[in-house]
Amino acid sequence: MKILVTGGNGQVGFELKRQLCLLGEVLAPERTELDLADAAAVDQWLEAHQPTLIVNAAAYTAVDKAEEEPELARRLNAELPAQLAAYSAARDQWLVHYSTDYVYPGSGEAPWQEESATGPLGVYGQTKLAGDEAVQASGCEHLIFRASWVYSARGNNFMKTMLRLGRERDALKVVSDQIGAPTPARLIAQVTALALHGLPLTPHDSPLSPHPKMSGIYHLAPRGETSWQGFASEIFRQASAMGEELAITPDSVAPIPTAEYPTPAQRPLNSRLSLDKLEQALGIQLPSWQEQLALTLGEWKTVNG
Repeated sequence: MKILVTGGNGQVGFELKRQLCLLGEVLAPERTELDLADAAAVDQWLEAHQPTLIVNAAAYTAVDKAEEEPELARRLNAELPAQLAAYSAARDQWLVHYSTDYVYPGSGEAPWQEESATGPLGVYGQTKLAGDEAVQASGCEHLIFRASWVYSARGNNFMKTMLRLGRERDALKVVSDQIGAPTPARLIAQVTALALHGLPLTPHDSPLSPHPKMSGIYHLAPRGETSWQGFASEIFRQASAMGEELAITPDSVAPIPTAEYPTPAQRPLNSRLSLDKLEQALGIQLPSWQEQLALTLGEWKTVNG
């Protein structure tokens, strides 16, 4: 089986390449080989390489910059998934696609269900929702995983920014009224591999494991919830316990409301995601976000010596 992983140099794409190599040949073209912003180039690459499974980890994720570049955001977040889904539908093949808590309006305090009404607050969420809807409308067999607050030991993300600032400063102010679950890219890739292991990926395949066939939208995050301030404090607490020398202490992270940290794009205050559907489908219990942070910090420390 040939598996196309788009966005292979991103946080999630990097982890997918490590996990999915056990299922087949992973193709993860660099941008110099395939410009995903060029629809004609994508068609030509698909025709030349004929992947039998597409895992779309590519996305325009610069939430604030998307307000300035809506056309590029729409190409990568909406048109590209539609194009990949059309290819998969024409061949009766599966597509895995990744989405975000930003498709929801961010109101209230109850966790969002997969069937909750959507209502994105900005261009990023709007284009990601358009991509979800295009995949669903294509007729292809699909899995859409909606995740929140993605980070990893590599790339640019909140955890690594906090570690840098924690070495430079003895106090920080961090938003405390946005609530969600920090989700490591590694966990996203592990759950993806587990889900795919049980699917008939082509019309001639039989399931490789006994859990029920999955399809549609699933929320994917660790258990528990926190604020960005709580996440920052826990990063500093765990990093210090691992021997990292920091200028800051966990108690020196002051809470501020979103209103005191204005950004071009509006952020959802409620990014809680219900995980029941995914856990029941796979017969698993997702780990806590604190446990996942410890694993990610350990990997970061190993990578950075």
